[in-house]
Amino acid sequence: MNDRIHEQAQQQFAKNANNYVNSPLHAKGADLSWLVSSSNAGPQMEVLDIATGGGHVANALAPLVRRVTAYDLTEEMLAAAAHFIRANGHLNVDFTAGAAERLPFKDASFDLVTCRIAAHHFSDIPCFASEAFRVLKPGSKLLLIDNVAPEVDQFDHFYNEVEKQRDPSHVRVWKKSEWVNLLEKTGYRIETIVSFPKTFQFQDWCERAGLPAEEQARLATKLLQASQERRDFFSIRTSDSGDLLSFDGEAAYFQCRRDRMK
Repeated sequence: MNDRIHEQAQQQFAKNANNYVNSPLHAKGADLSWLVSSSNAGPQMEVLDIATGGGHVANALAPLVRRVTAYDLTEEMLAAAAHFIRANGHLNVDFTAGAAERLPFKDASFDLVTCRIAAHHFSDIPCFASEAFRVLKPGSKLLLIDNVAPEVDQFDHFYNEVEKQRDPSHVRVWKKSEWVNLLEKTGYRIETIVSFPKTFQFQDWCERAGLPAEEQARLATKLLQASQERRDFFSIRTSDSGDLLSFDGEAAYFQCRRDRMK
């Protein structure tokens, strides 16, 4: 594991924890509804939500299951998530701090593992996938959602450059093909993949990460001065006065089952 990456993530999310709890992009969205409806959550289930962030997945699943363990690298983020979840009356959620690449749980401990819009901050995604596999009971599921990069390399590199400029704790958004390859090699059987288009409202997107005004201006210039091919691909939109308004990206949902034979 890369300690420097973990330190950057802790610094970034500690100072912006409440921004993520209150973020409409994280608190709502078709991807969250899809995850919950696809979970087949039941009253006896033990759930682990890795990199819980603002706690939105844990909050949504808590009324449906026996217990949720909300797990995150950043203590301040866990505190903000706990305040949010407790305010909604859910008392069956535990909060544990730690890295996604080293889970402090026994083998085959959980009936369901979830991870939403977080893996692009992990220092070692293969290690995360392996650890999630280890703590799942045989036959149980990992439900994974993350932003995904375009399959075309030039668009992949541009998108990851933009994300890194906006948030220094960003490591890398993976392509869907990379996720499929990793998950199957780890031992999962992929049951479902669903793509979700995302529109990033530039001002809100920058403010959620606590990006200073001068850095926002530099990032806006990078997007506005992109080639026409890139502007078209990411649907970069401007106001009548030429100010950057938004651009489009994509998230993907992967529903994966731990093979009973492994």
